[in-house]
Amino acid sequence: MTGRTVIRGGLVITASDEIHADVLIEDGRIAALAATGTPAAEAFTAERTIDATGKYVIPGGVDAHTHMELPFGGTFASDTFETGTRAAAWGGTTTIVDFAVQSVGHSLREGLDAWHAKAEGNCAIDYGFHMIVSDVNQETLKEMDLLVEEGVTSFKQFMAYPGVFYSDDGQILRAMQRSAENGGLIMMHAENGIAIDVLVEQALARGETDPRYHGEVRKALLEAEATHRAIKLAQVAGAPLYVVHVSAMEAVAELARARDEGLPVFGETCPQYLFLSTDNLAEPDFEGSKYVCSTPLRPKEHQAKLWQGLRTNDLQVVSTDHCPFCFVGQKELGRGDFSKIPNGLPGVENRMDLLHQAVVDGHITRRRWIEIACATPARMFGMYPKKGTITPGADADVVIYDPHAEQVVSAETHHMNVDYSAYEGKRLTGRVETVLSRGELVITEREYTGHAGHGVYTPRSTCQYLN
Repeated sequence: MTGRTVIRGGLVITASDEIHADVLIEDGRIAALAATGTPAAEAFTAERTIDATGKYVIPGGVDAHTHMELPFGGTFASDTFETGTRAAAWGGTTTIVDFAVQSVGHSLREGLDAWHAKAEGNCAIDYGFHMIVSDVNQETLKEMDLLVEEGVTSFKQFMAYPGVFYSDDGQILRAMQRSAENGGLIMMHAENGIAIDVLVEQALARGETDPRYHGEVRKALLEAEATHRAIKLAQVAGAPLYVVHVSAMEAVAELARARDEGLPVFGETCPQYLFLSTDNLAEPDFEGSKYVCSTPLRPKEHQAKLWQGLRTNDLQVVSTDHCPFCFVGQKELGRGDFSKIPNGLPGVENRMDLLHQAVVDGHITRRRWIEIACATPARMFGMYPKKGTITPGADADVVIYDPHAEQVVSAETHHMNVDYSAYEGKRLTGRVETVLSRGELVITEREYTGHAGHGVYTPRSTCQYLN
């Protein structure tokens, strides 16, 4: 552990404040802040000084939705915990919350242990886990209580993927009732999977096999219907609800209505829904398969409603749902049958930069950028103020961000272990320059200086919006 570090002359941006301040780091934590040029700041002494003049000093990003090494459709997500967390660091993210998977017929504990084994000693940045619940029974419900006690405080259920992760309304209600008692938060993949499977079968029977039909069968109305149903089940259970990867304006409307009624309902969207559309799914020569994810990309007109939701706080979080599959050999499994294309996009490295571009474009403010990418995910999943802000006592997860640097996103230069970029050729203003994780330099002036095993498992408290 190095001694002290001082970051001088930058604009410190948190969800609540912007101040030209010097930041003192000691023993892996933020020790003090003082306005630049004041006697208090001048008095900071340290072995290492980082000059942030003309740059932003922001909290490390918190990506609360990633899938490293996820088994899906007969293959595995191409990023390991080692490659994925390294790429996250390059993109200014210093904490991920990944999903441990319970397989049907197995216990939550087995799934959680398996994910601990994948991650331990391999991560460049800190990590936590949510638990995917695929098999609700009396034993599972008891295990949920135990997991909450040990810092796995959120549980994901699926209204989609019958035969794999799917839970019916009765199973969902039981899990929600349990979370109402134990303080856990149910995260919902809200799509009507039973109806979607019928539409998939009918489309394939008509010979509609190209990637674009993936978006057409997973209808926005079926996302809205499932979102509505999840909200009502949560209301019956007296439980909070967090809806993941919201892509359709009709689903945003359901969340807004519930929130207007004062219900503890939260929504997340992802960069792919803010920047990409069905135009990408329709790209010729099977290129569209690169953009197959669920919920699917929507027509462009949905984007404005998602941005509006982020501004009005009907959507609170932007995560990536990072789940990369290579075009060659993985996405290609679905040539001739879109239903066999592995679902997922790479994005853990791009989120902070894309959202800064949204600041440049006038969609959101700088503070809102930090709120949706750092502070709110940390609060939502019980890690604040240890993560998600720059304040005395917080972990020294800090990014020096150059708001003027220009970059072109490309698979040639990204660090994710995947053979394409979903944002290939996109020009962005703003770039990560230096990243500290608990005071240790992980990225130093655009060079990777971190190492696998620096990142540690982070137990979480319950959702801080419910206390």
